[in-house]
Amino acid sequence: MTLPWWGEPTAGEIVWCHFPDSISPRPKPRPALILVVFDDDAPQFTVRVAYGTSQRTTSLHRGEFAILRDHNLAAYSAAGLSFDTKFDLKQAIDLPYTTTWFSVPPSAPHGQCPKLGMLHPSLVRAVQAAFQAIKNNY
Repeated sequence: MTLPWWGEPTAGEIVWCHFPDSISPRPKPRPALILVVFDDDAPQFTVRVAYGTSQRTTSLHRGEFAILRDHNLAAYSAAGLSFDTKFDLKQAIDLPYTTTWFSVPPSAPHGQCPKLGMLHPSLVRAVQAAFQAIKNNY
């Protein structure tokens, strides 16, 4: 495990994550939304991230919301995404904020850190609705 010099992550950031398949990091990174930052062991952080995918973005299920270029260009631009993406709050996991689980995206829009962009304020209600739909599971 390598400790990065990325600084403190922030809830609402969209990051480049090697979201796990069971217990190990996937080789292909994907967008993930930071939901919570745990700083108990600062300067080492743990983050709760929600899974992001560009597959079937117009078919939303309970606990999901999407960032779509044609529906909200400002939100899409702020997120730093290359494709329409949906996030699944049912698939959220706590991960150490290290190079094992996160990497710098190819274009490195925010320098040498995993950040792609931020959740636009116009999406707060969509995220709240997705969370409300699954809150009995938490």
